[in-house]
Amino acid sequence: MKAEPFKIVGLGELLWDLLPAGKQLGGAPANFAYITTLLGDEGIAASCVGSDDLGDEAIRRLTQLGVSTTFIQRDPNHPTGKVNVKVDTGQPSFEICAPVAWDFLEWTAQWQKLAEQADAVCFGSLAQRSAVSRSTICCFLDATPAPALRVFDVNLRQNFYTKEILSNSMQRARIAKLNHEEVPRIMQLFGLEHLDNESSAQRLLSLYSLELVCVTRGQAGSLLVGKDACSQHPGFSVKVRDTIGAGDAFTAALVHEFLRRSSLDHMNAVANRIGAWVASEAGAMPILKPGGTEEMLSEIAER
Repeated sequence: MKAEPFKIVGLGELLWDLLPAGKQLGGAPANFAYITTLLGDEGIAASCVGSDDLGDEAIRRLTQLGVSTTFIQRDPNHPTGKVNVKVDTGQPSFEICAPVAWDFLEWTAQWQKLAEQADAVCFGSLAQRSAVSRSTICCFLDATPAPALRVFDVNLRQNFYTKEILSNSMQRARIAKLNHEEVPRIMQLFGLEHLDNESSAQRLLSLYSLELVCVTRGQAGSLLVGKDACSQHPGFSVKVRDTIGAGDAFTAALVHEFLRRSSLDHMNAVANRIGAWVASEAGAMPILKPGGTEEMLSEIAER
């Protein structure tokens, strides 16, 4: 196993969530890269922002949070991404603006070198809504070393996905992660019968030669389905501030533990703790209090 820390890339959208209480930096890959950094690995955001004030502010904010911004591209022709977010009883709904800078991710020599050095990369379906970014994401994934961990965090948003995008992404991934509401939608789109989450996860695992399928269930925990074993976790009881970024935090923790060859049960427990912590805080990139990650995990475990 490679010496730590691992080089882990969040590939795709970087945007501002415009919440009723103000704007917060987000986008699943950026949220993922931030939590990856908190956990001690080298979290890298690979995205594109506009040559505008919001783009400057996004780069400043990520830098303050300790996330590498070396691979954030600038687009002089399209604005930095924005999402109008409404939160109802803690659950967010999204209105995602288009076209924006991250719809025009560019395949460059710099990004190729990053792909070749990556230990893991997490990508989703949203940033593939445009043909330009979809092509770049596919080039990035295809340039990663064979042992690299490629994680498809589905994140279905509005109508920004197709059967072809989902199928091609599953084929390139080693791990697929989706939530319990997305499972029946994906099975229906693929023309497959959905009886329950576990049997559907096993079908996807087999169909796409995946190593792991993860189904998150909000406050009800999660299900991990591997080739030879399954793991159920009931989740942790926390007072939810909002759930924005909780799934991305779960994915980051899952990758952190997978790269360290943890058992499915341990992987599941840590991922649920990290996801619960983010859900108990405001926004997708909460700041650690004094005491760091260990104290945060112990607080969640005791609730």
